Amino acid sequence: MPTDFGVPPTAEKNRALVEQRLQDARVSDGVPETLRVEFRGRPIHVEVIDMPVDQLYYNPGTHRVSAQRAHDPVKEQELEKDVWSDAAQAYLHDLLMAKPSDPHQLDPDFDKLMDNLREHRQNEPGLISREGVLVNGNTRRAALKKLGVATIRVGVLPASCTWDDIHSVELSLQLRPDRRREYSYINRLMAIEEQIKLGFPLAAISKLFHTTTPALERDTWVLGQLHDLEKRSEHGRNKLRLMDFEDAQERFAELYRIYIKEKAKNKEKADTLLEYRLAAIVLDIAKTDIRAIHTDFREKFLEHRLPEGSRTVAPESPKAVAIPGLNRSVPAPSSETAQARALTDTLLRAKATQKSAATATPEEITDANQSVKLLGTAFGESVQAAVDASRKQKKRLAAPDRITAAVDDLQQCVTDLVLARGNNSLDEGAFDDALITLRQALTKVSAEASKSIQLPGEGLSWLREAVAGER
Repeated sequence: MPTDFGVPPTAEKNRALVEQRLQDARVSDGVPETLRVEFRGRPIHVEVIDMPVDQLYYNPGTHRVSAQRAHDPVKEQELEKDVWSDAAQAYLHDLLMAKPSDPHQLDPDFDKLMDNLREHRQNEPGLISREGVLVNGNTRRAALKKLGVATIRVGVLPASCTWDDIHSVELSLQLRPDRRREYSYINRLMAIEEQIKLGFPLAAISKLFHTTTPALERDTWVLGQLHDLEKRSEHGRNKLRLMDFEDAQERFAELYRIYIKEKAKNKEKADTLLEYRLAAIVLDIAKTDIRAIHTDFREKFLEHRLPEGSRTVAPESPKAVAIPGLNRSVPAPSSETAQARALTDTLLRAKATQKSAATATPEEITDANQSVKLLGTAFGESVQAAVDASRKQKKRLAAPDRITAAVDDLQQCVTDLVLARGNNSLDEGAFDDALITLRQALTKVSAEASKSIQLPGEGLSWLREAVAGER
């Protein structure tokens, strides 16, 4: 939920400097620079000034590092204690430069931003409150600071700006469909969740995030699963964090599609399938291999490969769950689903221990490594067996296989072009005609696939954009 963080300790000093520079800009001979922003539901133009990089503050509520704040619990506590302290601001600085999926590493996108600023300077101004809090441009400020640049160009929000305004304006600017550095996957999900908690309808949120209501329903379902995984992994001081799933976007999107489809047929089987696919995601098994996990996965492929303890220990038969006040009960999950859930829980706790070097004992980490290794081997071999079985069952080429075959032909075409260039034998007219035919075919593929797939993945999204650009 949006928070009122108060004002930084140098707020009065910053207000005075901002006002002075605004006055200087107004009396200068040149045309004052302005920046268009959405403020309280309507567009306004704010004046742009130069401000000292070191005098500004990172926004402690920025959605850009919401998930990554859990990376270091000690520094997170410092941030919670005083968001304006040197330690808290230094932590935000480090996170803004870091790779979202692994804050120990520098984000390659941050390196690209630094290179761009080094070569072209600042193309677009940031945005601040009059107290010197960055509403937009936090990452740019981190890059300029690292480059040793003394000033940053920023627009200045009206003096009446509140923290609710800051949160709203940041979202509206960061979600523009342009080429700016996007929120990471988990931070985008958390920003959506924040808007839902504020009571905004899904239609309004989908418009703000430039998406559709079905896609928003998928994202909220995924975030619910992530919160559940986080909770189930917790034991003692060890638990997984939302940021640990940063690289699983496409796998969760596909999981949602298959779960909703199977749930319409049989909820119990869908819940069982959900658990085994969640376990595969936790083990970082490839998306294309996870597709081979179906409702009969354990019986056909996994059971005899599981470590002895995981195979023999099964939860007792679940009882019906009573509904308080109604004198009624609903069926509990089937024993098969409960068994699958217990296996996933074991894996989640082991992965949580692996990632909690600061809180887990060496013995706990050793046991966790062994558990993950055994379960990983069992799942890996089982999934591969399922993939092989699936391939054997195919009697004819399906649509994905035809695309793969076409890709192989195109790869061979690359080789042919190289050879033709060597002996000057390319028939350019025929080649151009073939490319036009390819474009027409891809347009048809895009149209037919779009009719069948309601929530397109990365590949179909690319194809739709490509053919749309040709129209």
